[in-house]
Amino acid sequence: MRARLITGGALVALMAAGAAHAQTASDNADVAVDEVIVTGFRSSLEKALNIKRELAAAVDAIYAEDMAKFPDLNLSESIQRIPGVAISRDAGEGRNISVRGLGAQFTRVRINGMEALTTSGGTDASGGTNRSRSFDFNVFASDLFNRITVQKTASAETEEGSLGATVDLQTAHPFDKPGFNFAVSGKYGYNDISEKARPRVAALISNTWRDDTFGALLSVAYSERYLLDQGASTVRWQTGTATAPGFRSVRGVTCATNAAACAEANAAVHPRIPRFDWYKTQQERLGATGSLQWQPSDRTLLTFDALYANFQGERNELFLETFTPQTAGACTATSPVTCGINQVDVLDYTIATPRAGFPVMTTGRFNNIDLKSEQRYDKLKTEFRQFTLVGEHEITERLKVKGTVGLSKSTFANPIQNTVQWDQYNVQGYTWDYTASNYPVITYGSGNVTSPDAWTLAEIRMVQGFVDNTYKTAQFDASYDWSDNLKIKAGLVYKAYGTESAAFARSNGTTANINPVTATNPLTAVPRSSYGQLVELKNLSLPGGNVSSWITPDIKQAMTALNMTDPNYGKVITTTPGTVWTSPFGNECFTSGCGIYRLGREPSLGSNYEVDEWGQTAYLQGDFNFQAFGMPVRGDVGVRYVKTRQKSLGYGVVPSTVNGVNFQTISATTATRSYDDVLPALNLVVEPREDFLVRFGAAKVMARPNLGNLTPGVNIGTGSNKTVTSGNPFLEPFRAKTVDLSFEWYFQPQGLISAAFFYKDISTFVQSYTSPLSTFDQNPFGLPDSAAVAACGTTPGCAPSLPVWQFSTSINTPGGPLKGFELNYQQPFTFLPGPFDDFGFLGNVTFVDSEVTYLSSTGAVTAIGQLTNLSKTSYNATLYYENSKFSSRVSAAYRSKYLTQIPGRNGSDVEGTASTLNIDASATWTVNDSLAFTFEAVNLTNEVQDQYYDSSRLLSFYHETGREFFVGFRYTF
Repeated sequence: MRARLITGGALVALMAAGAAHAQTASDNADVAVDEVIVTGFRSSLEKALNIKRELAAAVDAIYAEDMAKFPDLNLSESIQRIPGVAISRDAGEGRNISVRGLGAQFTRVRINGMEALTTSGGTDASGGTNRSRSFDFNVFASDLFNRITVQKTASAETEEGSLGATVDLQTAHPFDKPGFNFAVSGKYGYNDISEKARPRVAALISNTWRDDTFGALLSVAYSERYLLDQGASTVRWQTGTATAPGFRSVRGVTCATNAAACAEANAAVHPRIPRFDWYKTQQERLGATGSLQWQPSDRTLLTFDALYANFQGERNELFLETFTPQTAGACTATSPVTCGINQVDVLDYTIATPRAGFPVMTTGRFNNIDLKSEQRYDKLKTEFRQFTLVGEHEITERLKVKGTVGLSKSTFANPIQNTVQWDQYNVQGYTWDYTASNYPVITYGSGNVTSPDAWTLAEIRMVQGFVDNTYKTAQFDASYDWSDNLKIKAGLVYKAYGTESAAFARSNGTTANINPVTATNPLTAVPRSSYGQLVELKNLSLPGGNVSSWITPDIKQAMTALNMTDPNYGKVITTTPGTVWTSPFGNECFTSGCGIYRLGREPSLGSNYEVDEWGQTAYLQGDFNFQAFGMPVRGDVGVRYVKTRQKSLGYGVVPSTVNGVNFQTISATTATRSYDDVLPALNLVVEPREDFLVRFGAAKVMARPNLGNLTPGVNIGTGSNKTVTSGNPFLEPFRAKTVDLSFEWYFQPQGLISAAFFYKDISTFVQSYTSPLSTFDQNPFGLPDSAAVAACGTTPGCAPSLPVWQFSTSINTPGGPLKGFELNYQQPFTFLPGPFDDFGFLGNVTFVDSEVTYLSSTGAVTAIGQLTNLSKTSYNATLYYENSKFSSRVSAAYRSKYLTQIPGRNGSDVEGTASTLNIDASATWTVNDSLAFTFEAVNLTNEVQDQYYDSSRLLSFYHETGREFFVGFRYTF
């Protein structure tokens, strides 16, 4: 039988494979329960409820139905069925989780008892390269884990660092099931948009020897994926005057001589980069676990665990677009043809007002639009390694000790991110129409989007990115049974964490953007047909009037045709009259010279940083169990003290002028700090009757700021967005006081009805602030205009005097309250007559609300609204059927819309992501005790990734990834 992992209150499992064999609940759970005979899928439900019921903290658990019965596309999709958990997706599969409305950065993840962090890369719309504390679950196949617990209330013995939840991932051990065990599964998956099929395989082998005192286990999982991710995007919207001086003319009237005639069109927001997108993603995911266990006596147990994951792939992003509506620059006789929005003549337009004071140009017809055809090619790889050694010893019947040492390392590499752009200038009769609810209608007038000869080489970008995360942990725990009613626990923890981020871009030794290709560059003479390809949008429900194919650069051919593989191509010594550059990264460009494809850190200083943290922790906790007024009362109370020391390093440009010479010095800035937290915690469980629990929790919790927010350097970006960003190494951590209350009725085996209420008073919050568009002299970092001049180089529409700059930094804010409740119901329908007694249901719903204060850089309150990444409503529902020969399941996972930025950029009130409803189904036929065949369908509704701009829900990013179908088998021995 094949199963998705199942929560203590909801499905996380999909299909069972192999024979269902009877086992007692006490054989299958880690806690003592009354003996109940259960089989297969129901056994996993029983074990999960045992964990939830017996622990003092509020916990939901997920168990694999049996060893090597592997679930879900990746780990986050397994966890999403837990009450209060929602996931965000990238390339059609889960990447991060949020718990009870708190985003991924507020969730701590431990693997085999040790904190870990994994980092991967994604599309820009899904966050790009992860440089935060968010755990990327898509690195792992869920096949590698046999138990997951999500602890939603804090206890003194649980490590600090979470406002939302602590997720514990547990790999299999040989002592879980003594003796020889072997299982193998294989599946073939097909996607209905890409029309490609790819395999997934997994295997597990384990054995025990010497009277089951020594054991070894090895498991391996491998999968491939081929995906087309297609749709439309705008990045966001903005007014005409946001890129001064705005449109050149409107309906035949020149704006420079009659501004009033152009005021309506210039005041309305329009799409910044109207475009169609075509992404092709190919992925390989390999994972392996190994475990050795030795129990020389009944009092001693040694466990060594190793975990390896390799997640790699290629992604091609192709766009047909125009940048003209967001490009600034007044046209003059000497301006290039790409001078920006001031060359555009608005022939006609339609204005809608979806909310008061927010006009939107929903349709428009234009002359002198510059088209762009672009391909970006990424090569991505994440490797994760973790080793843990745990020793447990019972010194006396009352005194037990446990020691843990471990090392985990996640290495992300984006060694190739190359982009080639073609332009087609001064197209007449270009139109857009965004009145439809999903896709726009875009026509290209006099432009020719299928002929390579109509295009000109305009830009070549080459980027590299790397992120390393390392944890080293040493922990000692002791417990003493003071009496039958009281256990004392204490522990010491030392944890060293380090992250290093490196980013490279094309550089001539300065911070200037050298990506644009001038008209006199000999590379423009290379025939576009020698490195062009035709791309076609497939299986999309586009409105009539849209093109379905266009010619675009082919990166792999362009690498050769444009000499991009030769770092010395076009080698020349960089000269900057009147300016002297110095850098810690070397200055060969100023001495011996460098090629036009040299990659350096200089243009991406803000993404080059190091952060080191050292945590020293001690805790004391008492676990109690007594009778009060004839009712069992149990729980824990304690306090945790943690001292955090932090060191961060970043880079910035320090300009100065000496004797008329402008010095631009790239220098490293280091900041150190430390802070202390005292974190009391209480968990209390009262049992008014044997099958009914009242659970209460209260605690102070903290979570450290995101890594990218701690960098002390200032970075100037001069791409399509002109940005100046800096971190803040002296940010206070997130801090909150939490209260939880739940009622749980275990009315029958595998049956539960529960309600949980939670409240979090977030007293210290961290907010990323981005200013409105303004000129460079408005920057809050004290940078002179010369820094912008150096960074702009020859980039069109980039100058310190233009109001195109946005300034971003991180600040502490007062936070605000978060509150909500969860309802949970699960029940096998054993009360019905056969065959309906083989059905069952699992369902949960979570409601969350918050009021967080958002500040401006001056400290003024700009908004009070929802916490970003918080969905007010989420639910999961599963109807299942299972007998000894056949089983099937249909499940739904819903997440309501959530906001991603408050206030939004370019004058919007918010930016956000629309609601999603994912429906999956599966069926399994068990042939005999060893062999089963499976079928699965994922994303049956072809749920889209829909991001919007402003509360009026203007299109920002709308993509489809398609349905996936899997057929497979499972064999056990």
